[in-house]
Amino acid sequence: MTLSIEPNMIDQFMRIRMNNKKEQFVHPSYLMEKQLMEAITNKDLNKASLLLKNINQDQRPYLAQNPVRSLKNSLICSCTLFTRAIINGGINPETAFNLSDTYILEIEKKVTVAELNDLEHHMLHTFIRMVEEAEELPYSHVINRAINYIHDHILDELMLEDISKECFVSPSYLSHLFKKEVKKSVVQFINEKRVEESKYFLLHTSTSISDIAALFKFCNQSYYTAVFKRHLKITPKQFREKHAIHAMTL
Repeated sequence: MTLSIEPNMIDQFMRIRMNNKKEQFVHPSYLMEKQLMEAITNKDLNKASLLLKNINQDQRPYLAQNPVRSLKNSLICSCTLFTRAIINGGINPETAFNLSDTYILEIEKKVTVAELNDLEHHMLHTFIRMVEEAEELPYSHVINRAINYIHDHILDELMLEDISKECFVSPSYLSHLFKKEVKKSVVQFINEKRVEESKYFLLHTSTSISDIAALFKFCNQSYYTAVFKRHLKITPKQFREKHAIHAMTL
């Protein structure tokens, strides 16, 4: 199948190209953009800030008729680069994309060039800080990815194969590494996380224990009760009754 480009798109491309050339607008050096991404991945704020400053010393290319709209489009491109850089730095892709979405919404709210320039530098600091905070976590990038994925999908069917795919490693390697670093199996960690999350429903809703067990993907109420008791030394029913009595005496 041969793809064709619409004539009006070719005309628009040529007009933009000629206008950028006439106004001496240039796209950032690919090498410099690559160095900027590497600096973000490596949490090197000073180098990243200097590279961003050098990139912005050149007039930005023409990306829209309105200067503010053009700058917004340019910042959205920067946000995309920053997002890829922190994923390379070990940030969970979904977390990175959520941060990107947040900043794109902020970009759209700004109304002046000065506000947008300030936002770009703030964005750079925030993206690098996210990689720094990930480094401060007690586990490796792979395990942090796995834990983030588990947290985000705690109400879903969680399969080792799906988690390992999210972490870009094999299931057997993830299982080995998880046991080594977290000191418990992936299944045990998931069950304990589900028990902790289920406590809210026991305390603050009248949802039946069997429905709570189903919500958190335990195969049946008996298994949920057994896991809950093993983790907290008390059954879900006893936990609910104990805290209901405590609340009544306050």
